[in-house]
Amino acid sequence: MAAPRLRGNGAKAKNAKGTIARLIRLLLTYYKPQVLIIFACIIIASVVGVAPAVYVQTIASFITEGIEMVKSGTPAAEAYASLAPSVLHSLVVMAVIYLVGLVATFLYHRLGAIVTQGFLNKLRRRLFDSMQSLPIRYFDTHSRGDIMSHYTNDIDTIRQLVSQSIPACLMAGITLVALVFIMLYFSVWMFLVVLCAVALMFFVTKFVGGNSAKYFVRQQKSLGREEGFIEEMMNGQKVVKVFCHEEASRRDFDRLNDQLCEDATRANIFANTLMPIMGNIGNIFYVLVAFVGSLLILYNVPNVSLAAAFGISMPMITIVVTFLGMTRQFVQNVSQVSQQVNFVVMALAGAERIFEVMDEEPETDDGYVTLVNVREEADGSLTECEERTGKWAWKHPHNADGTVTYTKLAGDVRLTEVDFGYVPEKIVLHDVTLYAEPGQKVAFVGATGAGKTTITNLINRFYDIADGKIRYDGININKIKKADLRRSLGVVLQDTNLFTGTVMDNIRYGKLDATDEECIAAAKLANAHDFITRLPQGYDTPLTAGGSNLSQGQRQLISIARAAVADPPVMILDEATSSIDTRTEEIVQRGMDSLMKGRTVFVIAHRLSTVRNSDVIMVLENGRIIERGSHEKLIAEKGKYYQLYTGAFELE
Repeated sequence: MAAPRLRGNGAKAKNAKGTIARLIRLLLTYYKPQVLIIFACIIIASVVGVAPAVYVQTIASFITEGIEMVKSGTPAAEAYASLAPSVLHSLVVMAVIYLVGLVATFLYHRLGAIVTQGFLNKLRRRLFDSMQSLPIRYFDTHSRGDIMSHYTNDIDTIRQLVSQSIPACLMAGITLVALVFIMLYFSVWMFLVVLCAVALMFFVTKFVGGNSAKYFVRQQKSLGREEGFIEEMMNGQKVVKVFCHEEASRRDFDRLNDQLCEDATRANIFANTLMPIMGNIGNIFYVLVAFVGSLLILYNVPNVSLAAAFGISMPMITIVVTFLGMTRQFVQNVSQVSQQVNFVVMALAGAERIFEVMDEEPETDDGYVTLVNVREEADGSLTECEERTGKWAWKHPHNADGTVTYTKLAGDVRLTEVDFGYVPEKIVLHDVTLYAEPGQKVAFVGATGAGKTTITNLINRFYDIADGKIRYDGININKIKKADLRRSLGVVLQDTNLFTGTVMDNIRYGKLDATDEECIAAAKLANAHDFITRLPQGYDTPLTAGGSNLSQGQRQLISIARAAVADPPVMILDEATSSIDTRTEEIVQRGMDSLMKGRTVFVIAHRLSTVRNSDVIMVLENGRIIERGSHEKLIAEKGKYYQLYTGAFELE
């Protein structure tokens, strides 16, 4: 069963308390029984850790009792022989307690490793699932390196928190609580001295740890920015070298790296000074406890303790010796908690960045019209069926009367008075009206930034329009489920994206259940079959690094074959041949011509020779359609298209 998304009702983790509470809730969602077992083992191990403080007093009592027996005239050998069984019994009990503590410690460490790695695995999946549901706008506004930093640095800080910091703080906290009760049991006066040490440690931790925390948060953000820059530079290394931009890139990197160094240095200055300060405070108060204890013994001050309240009396020397050990243990546990402050803060900074991604508004989809397989009956009606028939229809349920209608998938796309802006205050498309009937080829031309690609993004619903209507086969595309809408559209982009896998895998990406025969047929249609068969392993040739072992033209042909195997009724070709040489363009163009037959096609092209045979050409300028018509009609009008085509006006 799928786990709940735990988006926290859309509330972002804006404070440390809220972030760690949300992280623990998420951990308990997956591993509640294991976490409870770990918690029980930590309690047992913590109690065992306090046992020496009690047994020091027990052994000291035996020694004192032996001394008193000797003073009263009992031979030393006889006195200690009489105490031997009690001492042996105490040692056996202590050994058993330590053995239980060893088992508990082993169990919680082993189980903790399993829980930690399993939790990180699920957290990465949740993060990836959330990221997959985000709209294109998110990826347009965030660097890929910074996004990758969520999966590496931010997740790793949570590993440190779950595997070490939380268990260490729990164990130290339980130990401190146990020590407080034991100290009060022995002596209230001595406990007050230790309490002063704790108060001083608290204020030091708050000041030093608070400053450390501030810079550790900055360090995480600086690290994300630097990784984003590095990823960008690695992808654009050829451009950097072509334009001799190495020095400028180095300066930009040095600036980001210096900022990271400054934040990390300040964070670690505070972090590294915390432990020595805490250690010295502990040493000072260790001496102070011994001094105060000596004064209590010297002046025979009456002891106030819980033990006295129950009528139990102990020699003051025994209490002081016991307290010295407990003081050292108490200070060590407080220092341990203080040491974890830096790791906790880093983890909370990483967790907050992860939760920010999880809390991003996912891509909304209110569509209810779906794409289904249909069978055409003798009377022309359409019947939904499970088997693949090669015919598709839009299944449109009508809530008003409970009926369902089926509209044949034809590829009729119409935009009516569409306005759009990537940000509300800046409209980039103004009153765009156009239509493409089934089988028509519509071309968009115009200068860069005129709005050509934006129109195709709206047809895909990568973005939603501000005003107007877009209808697909007479249905408002807002009513169509996005997955079904995009399944009916084939897209070939200027920048090809091939994935790690074989050539066959990359073609099949367009239709995951396609057979090898269908993929080969699509490659033949795209004129890619010939070059693929000449590859070392043919269709089984592995591709890595985005297909860098292929030429740009070959990568584009595979991209076209990927669109062809999906067999959509509508194709969008966005500068599909702009980065291909003229000879390869002829091959690709023949493949695209075969692909475009019988389909509605939207073509974006800077090479106007590729759009001459379009049914209609739309000329855009500043987000408006200023001319429309066939090639011959626009040439005859001698407007902007005529200027672009004849070279009287540069397209760019």
